[in-house]
Amino acid sequence: MPKRKKRKTSKKVNKNKQKVSLYWVTAGIVQILIAILSFAKVGWLGNQTANLVRLFFGNSYLLASGLLALFGLIMVIYGQPAHLKVKRSIGLCLSIFGILLIQSGLFFGRELVSSGFMNSFWHEMGTEFGRAAVTEDVGGGLFGTLGFQFFYPLLGQIGLRVIAVLLIPIGVLMFFDVKYRTIVEKFQAVSQVFIKKNKEASDKLKDKYAEIREKQEERRQQKKSNRDKLTDPLQKESSVFPDVEDFDEQEQKQDSEPASSTSSQPEEVETPMPEVITPDMPAEDETDDHPQNIANPSVNHSEDNLPKSHSFADDDQKMMQELGSVDHGELKTDTKINPSYKKPPLSLLDPIKNADQSTDKQLIQKNTQILQSTFKSFGVKVIIKKAILGPTITRYEVQPAVGVKVSRIVNLADDLALALAAKDIRIEAPIPGKPFIGIEVPNRTTSTVSFKDVMEHQDPKAKKNPMEVPLGKDVAGKIISANLSKMPHLLIAGSTGSGKSVAINTILSSILMKARPEEIKLVLIDPKMVELSVYNDVPHLLIPVVTDAKLASNALHKVVKEMERRYKLFASSGCRNMKEYNQKVVENNQDKTKPVMQSLPYILVVVDELSDLMMVGGHDVEGAIVRLGQMARAAGIHMILATQRPSVDVITGLIKANVPSRISFAVSSGVDSRTILDQTGAEKLLGRGDMLYMPIGASKPERIQGAYIASDEVERIIDWVKKQQKAEYDQTMIPQKGASSSAENANDDPDDEFYAPAVDLVRKQQTASVSMLQRRFRIGYNRAARIIDEMEAKGIVGPSEGSKPRQVLIPPKKDDSQNANG
Repeated sequence: MPKRKKRKTSKKVNKNKQKVSLYWVTAGIVQILIAILSFAKVGWLGNQTANLVRLFFGNSYLLASGLLALFGLIMVIYGQPAHLKVKRSIGLCLSIFGILLIQSGLFFGRELVSSGFMNSFWHEMGTEFGRAAVTEDVGGGLFGTLGFQFFYPLLGQIGLRVIAVLLIPIGVLMFFDVKYRTIVEKFQAVSQVFIKKNKEASDKLKDKYAEIREKQEERRQQKKSNRDKLTDPLQKESSVFPDVEDFDEQEQKQDSEPASSTSSQPEEVETPMPEVITPDMPAEDETDDHPQNIANPSVNHSEDNLPKSHSFADDDQKMMQELGSVDHGELKTDTKINPSYKKPPLSLLDPIKNADQSTDKQLIQKNTQILQSTFKSFGVKVIIKKAILGPTITRYEVQPAVGVKVSRIVNLADDLALALAAKDIRIEAPIPGKPFIGIEVPNRTTSTVSFKDVMEHQDPKAKKNPMEVPLGKDVAGKIISANLSKMPHLLIAGSTGSGKSVAINTILSSILMKARPEEIKLVLIDPKMVELSVYNDVPHLLIPVVTDAKLASNALHKVVKEMERRYKLFASSGCRNMKEYNQKVVENNQDKTKPVMQSLPYILVVVDELSDLMMVGGHDVEGAIVRLGQMARAAGIHMILATQRPSVDVITGLIKANVPSRISFAVSSGVDSRTILDQTGAEKLLGRGDMLYMPIGASKPERIQGAYIASDEVERIIDWVKKQQKAEYDQTMIPQKGASSSAENANDDPDDEFYAPAVDLVRKQQTASVSMLQRRFRIGYNRAARIIDEMEAKGIVGPSEGSKPRQVLIPPKKDDSQNANG
């Protein structure tokens, strides 16, 4: 009985061993399959398998797949896992962990991420899984990101890299079971042998160093002895070094000693000092050399003639008196400044979304071949030098052969669009600053330029300047910024839905995120009532958002008055622009004995729809815009005008002449493009933020993909700003409904000196005509007609009735009627 039981147990153990071995063999086969799929990346399954390995090991997924295949092969062959010692296992993990840390550091340094490492990694890895492709860099995977997030606050970027580099050789030595004692013993032995061998060489080096020092000391002693033997050349009378005390004596010596002048000619040519010396330097040299010659009385009294340090006190008092007489109440300067005001952070914006442009990358080579064959078929010899993949277009830089006219390539635009099967292409001939012609082909997939991206990667100087706003990215991916203070005014035009309102929101959001309320004041005019009304109660506003088109001209005239007030301040303080005035204010406020002066903020006027204003009050609006365009730059007042109807009656010649910087979005025809940019090209834009930006002084416009900001992001920024500080409007600048701009202009303009006598004459005669005023007062036709028009505007006379005299609407005076009856 016991023997039979032993046989059964032995059979069960063998069966269990076989099952376990089969289990490990199956596991090894699965590991080999995973490694093969991640290596080959065949189809959707291969890419997702590779992404699964990348989730844990990042860019080292090939190394991890190789280790998986190796351990899986061992399982298949031996039916059991590889038996590694604890020391070797730890060494392998340490070396792989060091590699993952290095890759994570490179990834986060390239992405400019200094916090929230796990969120950035999950975002990048999620996009890779969503695309089912292995295209973007993901760093060191989950293990590397966890280690980086733990060690980065402790060690920093440099310390973490040093530790990661040290972990790799330590792990390799532990994996190969190299003992620490043997390493130390070998290092000691090698260093001792090295020191013994180089002992003699060090003695020789010391001897040579001592000899060099002795030679240097001998040379110094020789130089000292030579200096003692030298004589002062100034003690001899020669024309090479004339007497500095009196330049008239130099001329007399040159006339009396012609022989000595011959010897001095070559030395005078070698001395270029008179060309370098400034006008102030000779006076300083003379005052330094003259103290020995005290006999000259003019030198003694020269200090009395110097200006005193506080000789400008009278001028300062005069300037303060003049400043006191200037009206400072037009723009409210006593607004409360919140010292704890915090600017909106970038975390309020939506995260950056990367679009997959792999198909466009694959099409570049195909399109270059199509372009070359098309040019060849038309007999045009060109060389395609470069292809630049942008957010919305791909620009092919083409170099024509010698003798090929640029017009031949430009005329082939439609044929190239047909060959490439593109919607429409734009040819830039030539590219500014390059000997190439640009052929811009739309991409199959459009990459949206995020507002957060352009704000993060803007130049450091542009980040500090609140008036420098990011517009978007050019073809090469470079962020283009516009300095509103240098433009000085901007015209934005384009058809409906092309991106004008988004561009205005981008500019205003950038100002709200970079400027404090006391630095920039906004005047927003929105006849459409929906685009800019969300900015109400923002502390940066000078007045509430103007939505009534009839009050817009009144608001513009208020800004013109503020400009005139600022120029009076500049004139009284002796400044030429707002920057100099603010510098003088800072210097004045540092002196506690003087009264405190208020600095002037920038004023930005934004008109969202210019065509509506021109329809309601074209003459008044155009006059105010032209005055601001001509003179407002030095006063720190700048305008942004936007319209969706770029016609000549809206964008008049005076407005175009005074608004030099333009942005054109997609328009319907080349005529509209010429109205905006004075050249064609805007009719071939793609819309949705695709723009041509032409700043002041540029010969050709630059194509930019505008940054996109969602309405939710704008509302978050506005809510943040409102919580920091409440809006304080200037009541004197708010346009009133009762007073119109024409009435203001009528009150502002001085009355004609003949106006009152003309009214008396008309009331007495009970007839009114231009010719009667010409005869009675001996004035010209234009002056008499203006007087009649003023009477008609004020209800004294009626409208014209052809050749008949006008009807007088007011009765005559009682004295006149009694005289007439008598």
